[in-house]
Amino acid sequence: MTGRVAIYDTTLRDGSQREGISFSVADKVRITKLLDELGVDYIEGGWPGSNPKDATYFDQVRDIDLQHSKIAAFGSTRRKGISPAADGNIRALVEANTPVVTVVGKTSMLHVTDVLQTTPGENLKMIEDSLAYLKAQGKEVIYDAEHFFDGAKLDMEYGFDTLAAAAAGGADVIVLCDTNGGSMPWEVAEFVYQARELFPETQFGIHTHNDSEVAVANSLAAVRAGAAHVQGTVNGYGERCGNANLCSIIPDLIIKMGLPCLALDGNLAALTHLSRAVAEIANLAPDTHLPYVGKSAFAHKGGIHVAAIRRNVDSYQHIEPKQVGNETRVLVSDLSGRGNLLSKADELGLDVTKDEAVQVLNDIKELENAGFAFEGAEASVAVRLRRAAPEYKALFSLLDFTVIVEDRRGRGQLAEAMVKLDVDGDVVHTAAEGNGPVNALDLALRKALLPKYPALRDIQLVDYKVRILDSESATGAATRVLIDSYNGSERWSTVGAGTDIICASWLALVDSIEYGLSVAEIQAGETPLAVSD
Repeated sequence: MTGRVAIYDTTLRDGSQREGISFSVADKVRITKLLDELGVDYIEGGWPGSNPKDATYFDQVRDIDLQHSKIAAFGSTRRKGISPAADGNIRALVEANTPVVTVVGKTSMLHVTDVLQTTPGENLKMIEDSLAYLKAQGKEVIYDAEHFFDGAKLDMEYGFDTLAAAAAGGADVIVLCDTNGGSMPWEVAEFVYQARELFPETQFGIHTHNDSEVAVANSLAAVRAGAAHVQGTVNGYGERCGNANLCSIIPDLIIKMGLPCLALDGNLAALTHLSRAVAEIANLAPDTHLPYVGKSAFAHKGGIHVAAIRRNVDSYQHIEPKQVGNETRVLVSDLSGRGNLLSKADELGLDVTKDEAVQVLNDIKELENAGFAFEGAEASVAVRLRRAAPEYKALFSLLDFTVIVEDRRGRGQLAEAMVKLDVDGDVVHTAAEGNGPVNALDLALRKALLPKYPALRDIQLVDYKVRILDSESATGAATRVLIDSYNGSERWSTVGAGTDIICASWLALVDSIEYGLSVAEIQAGETPLAVSD
C-alpha cells in the first residue's frame, strides 16, 4: 500500500456499544464536529432504522456545514424473501438522506444457516440486491463483510462468493470484518492479499475488534496487504474489548508508515484533544496510558530516563509529542533522580540549584517510604521546590489545631475544628463547623487566611480521595489522602499520608492552599510557580 488511506470512524455506532456509554443526540453532534475538524473521511452516525435517537441525529446533522467528512448511515441487507424496496431497514437507509450508506451482510455459513436461517444462495442474493438497490438511489455504498475471517476459515469458497456478490451489487468499498476479534495479523494479511488477487478492481477495507489485543496490529497488517480503508473508533471504544483504536492507527499510518490518511495531515496535532474531548462527552475518565494521546504516553519517571532526556529528549521518546498534540512530562517519585527535580523546576519556571534539588529529592524519597505518592500530586512537588529556596518565607505556619467529632442526641452529628496559625507574624485563632472533620478543618483554615489572602475565595476543593495503604492493620492502617483543587482555570492535586487521616488531610490541604495562593500571585505577576495536573 502506497497511496492515501481513508479513515472511517464508527464511534457513534460501534463505539456506543461499549458498556457504560450512551450518547445523546447532542453528544453525537459534538463528536461529529470534532471528527470533521480532525479530517476523517467518513463518520458513521448510527442505524436509522433501529431507534428514534439515530433518526433524529440524521435529521440534525444535515444542517451542519462539514468541511471534510461524509456522514454514513448504517444498516443490514434486506430480509430474506422480500425486495429491498419493501424492506423497512433499507428504506430507513435511503430516508436518512446521507451521501454514504454502509450495509452489513453475512459471510459466515454459520450465520447464514443458524442466525438468518436461510439458504446460502438466498444470502448471496440479499447482499447483491441490497447494494444494487442503494447504488441505484445514488448512494456511495460501503459493504461490511461481517465475520469475514471466521467465515472464510469455515468455508473459504463461500466466504469469497459473498465478496463476489457485493462486488456485483456495485459496492464502492468492501470491508473485511474481524467481528469476533479472534484473528491474528498474519491471517488478516493473507486473506487481504487473496481478496485483492481475486478482485483486483475492488477497493478493500478493514474493520477489526480487540478481543485478542491485536486490533490495531490487524488493521496495519491489512493496510500493508493493500487495504485502503480503515474503520475504527476514538479511544478504541466498542462492545466487549473494543474496536480498533483510531487514535493509534492514524499516527501509525502517518508517522510510522508514511501514509496520508487525514484531509490535512497537519490536523494530527488535534488528536490528543479529540481523544480527551470524546472521553469527557462519553462521561468516561480518559485512559491515561493510551499510546500517543494518553497523559502518561510521554511521561518519564525513572531517574536514568530523565537524566537521558535532559541531554537529548529523543533518547526515551519514539516521536515528538507535539506531533499528536501531547506533551512530555517528568514524574517525581522515589524512583527519581536529581534530574527529575531539575526538570520539574524548569517546567515550573523555578530557579533551583542542584543542591536544593537533591534536598527535595531526599525529602520526597523519605515521604514516599512513609506512604506519600507524588507522581499524581505535582502541586505538592511544586511547593516543596519553592520551600527549598533560601529566600522562601512561609505564607502561614500552624501553631496547633483541634478537631472534635460528636454525635449528640437531638442534634445529630457535629464536626468542629479550631485552628491557630501564625500569619505573617500575627497569631490567628479561628473555629468552624463542617459536615465532617476535614470540611470543618478546611473552613477554619480559610476563615483564618481570607483577611490576608482574599484570592483564597476562588480556590475550591473539588475532589477528596482516601486510600488505605496497609489494610491488614485494620483501623490502625496508614492512609494516603489526595486532594484536588480548582481556581476557575487550573486544577491541581496535593498529597498527605499518615496513620491519622485528619493529619494526612491537613498536610494535603496546606499544600493545596499554599500552591493555590502562589498561582494567584503568578496571575498577579509576582511569583513564578505554576503546575497543572
